[in-house]
Amino acid sequence: METETCIDSMEFKVQELLKEVRLEYSHSFTKVVDGTVSAIKSAIDKIPEDLQVTADWAPGFVRDIGADKVEFKFKKPKSIEVGGSYSIGCIAKPDVNVDLLLPLPKECFHEKDYLNHRYHAKRCLYLCVIKKYLKSSSSVEKVEWSALQNEARKPVLLVYPAINLAELPGLFIRIIPTATSLFNLSKLNMKRNNLRALNTGDVPQPTPKYNCSILEDMFLEENSKFVKKTFSGWKELGEALILLKVWARLRSSIYVHDCLNGFLMSIIVSCLVAEDKINHDMKAMAIFRAALKFVDTRPLWKHGLYFPPAGRNAFSQGNEQHDSSTRVNLAFRMTSIAYPQLQEEVALTLRCLERCRDGGFEENFATKIDNAAKYDYCIRLNLQGNSEVYSLGFCLDDECWRVYEEDVHSLLNQGLSDRAKFIRVIWRNTLSEFNVENGLSELGSEPLFVGISISSVEKAFRIVDIGPNAEKKDEALMFQKFWGEKSELRRFQDGKIAESTVWESEQWTRHLILKRIIEYLFVRHLSLLKKDIVQIVDQLDFSLLHGDKDPVSYSGRLLRAFEELSKRLRSIEDIPLRVSSVQPLDSAFRFTSVFPPEPHPLANKKVDVARVNNLTPLCVQSLEVMIQLEGSGNWPMDDVSIEKTKSVFLLKIAESLLNNGGMTCTATQEDVDVFMDGYSFRLRILHERGLNLVNRETGHDKTKRVSSADKKLFVHSQHASMINGLQFRYPIFGPVVRLAKRWLSAHLFSSCLAEEAVELLVAYLFLKPLPFHAPCSRITGFLRFLRLLAEHDWAFSPLIVDINGDLSQNDEKEIDDIFTQSRKACEENTQNKSKAMFLATAYDKASEAWTRCSPNPLELKRLVAYARSSANLLTKLILQNQTDPRGWECLFRTPLNLYDAVILLHGDRLPYPKRLLFKSELDQGKHVAHGNASNAFHPYLLPADMKGGLEQLKTKLMVNFDPLQCFVGDVEKEFADRLRLWYDSLGGDAIGLTWEHSKKRERDEALDGKYPVDLLRNVGEIGKGFVRDIYLLKDPRIMNQAKMV
Repeated sequence: METETCIDSMEFKVQELLKEVRLEYSHSFTKVVDGTVSAIKSAIDKIPEDLQVTADWAPGFVRDIGADKVEFKFKKPKSIEVGGSYSIGCIAKPDVNVDLLLPLPKECFHEKDYLNHRYHAKRCLYLCVIKKYLKSSSSVEKVEWSALQNEARKPVLLVYPAINLAELPGLFIRIIPTATSLFNLSKLNMKRNNLRALNTGDVPQPTPKYNCSILEDMFLEENSKFVKKTFSGWKELGEALILLKVWARLRSSIYVHDCLNGFLMSIIVSCLVAEDKINHDMKAMAIFRAALKFVDTRPLWKHGLYFPPAGRNAFSQGNEQHDSSTRVNLAFRMTSIAYPQLQEEVALTLRCLERCRDGGFEENFATKIDNAAKYDYCIRLNLQGNSEVYSLGFCLDDECWRVYEEDVHSLLNQGLSDRAKFIRVIWRNTLSEFNVENGLSELGSEPLFVGISISSVEKAFRIVDIGPNAEKKDEALMFQKFWGEKSELRRFQDGKIAESTVWESEQWTRHLILKRIIEYLFVRHLSLLKKDIVQIVDQLDFSLLHGDKDPVSYSGRLLRAFEELSKRLRSIEDIPLRVSSVQPLDSAFRFTSVFPPEPHPLANKKVDVARVNNLTPLCVQSLEVMIQLEGSGNWPMDDVSIEKTKSVFLLKIAESLLNNGGMTCTATQEDVDVFMDGYSFRLRILHERGLNLVNRETGHDKTKRVSSADKKLFVHSQHASMINGLQFRYPIFGPVVRLAKRWLSAHLFSSCLAEEAVELLVAYLFLKPLPFHAPCSRITGFLRFLRLLAEHDWAFSPLIVDINGDLSQNDEKEIDDIFTQSRKACEENTQNKSKAMFLATAYDKASEAWTRCSPNPLELKRLVAYARSSANLLTKLILQNQTDPRGWECLFRTPLNLYDAVILLHGDRLPYPKRLLFKSELDQGKHVAHGNASNAFHPYLLPADMKGGLEQLKTKLMVNFDPLQCFVGDVEKEFADRLRLWYDSLGGDAIGLTWEHSKKRERDEALDGKYPVDLLRNVGEIGKGFVRDIYLLKDPRIMNQAKMV
């Protein structure tokens, strides 16, 4: 039943998608197309017959491709045919264009014009003549050059109609020359040499790519007719082709010049029909799946795809591509670099069809899989003006840009070895706005893109690469030649002596090893300058640094301190119930804290005198640790008494640690903090009734008896345990979470999303990565996090995070039912507050733990908008030639002008001033208040503090003190019904204010001319000494009047 529902849902969504993307041939559309085609024909008719055409029409192009004997007399084409997707009714929006096939007259060519680029030169010159006469047509807005599948030596004309259709912006007609029967096919055999300059010594080299380039034009009309005949009257076949186009366009790594294009996909489907692999009983999705399975199993780059001669198979085997009787290989541009990527995308798509909800519709047809989100490491090489690229000529058998792609791939493949799973090299060297007449030297201005998917984090972060043994002298010599000064002979622990390369690195900078290797390879072997190599690796690291170092580097010491504390707690004997287990709860223990605490010199049994200075923090962050005691039947029954008994136990534990271990402990009515090895640990006790939750032995009635404190501790412990396990499975998980938390705080969302909720959101990316693989770099993971926030359908879909694979189909159905009921209850009664973000886990199916109260719908709407904007900016920074660090900083600079009022704080009165990313300033709005910094609090020890003894210094430490939280709490207590506060809990110096609207209060305050200035000044008084400035940006009275209007 569930399978049938899934199929029906998939079919419905596919049909809705087809309605959206399939272009309807309206009267206005066909009228514009027909009118423009007629205008093109008329312009060609005006060209004088026997017009003498010479190289002067495009001197730069003829020169750069090295052609000779290019003069001819212009003859008009006998006919012009509409081809491509328009002719078979399979145009898929938003890319709307019409192909016009222009047969080149045989009279313009000599029988040997297949040699030395003469055909390509005359083809271009023919178009130059047409372009000149098209420009004078009143039906044409403009004419531009482009290239057929990024092949610069095969330009085409883009003709834009003078009439612009609002529903079809950017419509153009593409004029593509064809060369039917121009040359003898045997002369273009794949083994023949048709470029006399391409020799090795005196031996001519085959020119298969060059030959295929001409053959493609020779069979273009015939192939077009074959496709048109196949698709004629077959609705499902056309729908399948549109689905293939939508699918491919979403995947930047394969919808590119050396892999798939719309025409090649139509040929694949047509040939499958000819082979009876597709029949009229199949629906669009079945045809779509059949086409993918063919691509997955047939290496097109190796065997080719040939137009089927009568009675012959369309798919060649073995070395048939060398037989001229098979004519043109339609997949000749597909490379051994691109095909593995295509195979991977197909495999992932088929996996989505089998495993994902609704048949994987969202993953396959609605998820953008661009290079920025797909690859772990993205590199841009600025090669503009680099003469090495075309030192041997622009065009030989292949074009210089394709040759350079192969060189870069080969170099990285050898240098990275098993560190890289896939290496993708793409250079879109032809632009839509270039002048063919001026030649090819201006091409290649766009940077070359390299995308790397790493095989595993462990391999990518490896410090030592072991080469050949010293005895293998030839291999060792090659290794030394390749690596140069980085190669060194080493003896390893197993006694092996071998060549090796060593990339020394601290633990927290291991993600930069790959960057160093790649930069070294490019500089050494391609003679590139470092400034021309842009690697997207560490551009966001600045947001995680404390000073000049990542505080996660102290995590090893923290874990050792916790282990020591755990041993001491377990060994305590002078308390009624012994400690049975100790579990860390704080995010610092699972490597997801943005700023895990650094060891404090005063939080020790013995003070580290050498480290105490005037930059020693006065505040120390406490880390929560949960302990469980032995079972006992003597616990009191009411919650208040239980909590009091816990406090007594904690005091006894602190007393024992002090007396027996000399450890410093501080106690309040609610908490006990233990100082050890530079850290402060806050102890919590889980009562044994709470253990029933852990052991899953409790019934519904018993669950009700568990105190809220124990429930909270239980949920925290479950979450901490699961996330800790996930971090060990995916080492890059921690850095991605830290970036996500830093971004949320930087945009003042600290109160909207609990840090545990952020961890679950990021966990989902690793546990349910389809249609990707799990991210293996922090920037890629961060981009996917932003897109998940922006694109998930929070209103209609729960996000189920199954960390340990504990949830069955019944569990997921239960979660769906709970979600549906909560949404339905909210619709029936608006007073019911439904969770805007529904995060379900095995320990929290109803999403009660982390998103019960926040974010609310308005907060989530704002959060989604910010995530979408940041995701678009980050994508642009990764893919475009952006090197200015200020662009990357914008990801963490929040626009303060979007708030109704803004409070600026004294940055030097924050508990950790070094965590401040950027000092906030505002130059707009009404300046309401200004205040000087108070001397009552200073974040660092002052010189006067140093005069006392070390033990006296210890007493000055402030555990978990945060003036920002105190200030926010006081303001919310006083003005909760008037103001909504947005702030950064990780070190920001700005607080955004938005007005909370109440009609009765607004009527009363409308009579008060001083409102809201007085209210903001009262806020300033609450934060006196901490608040620097207050600005009023939007008066609520004006906003209300605007709403009324």
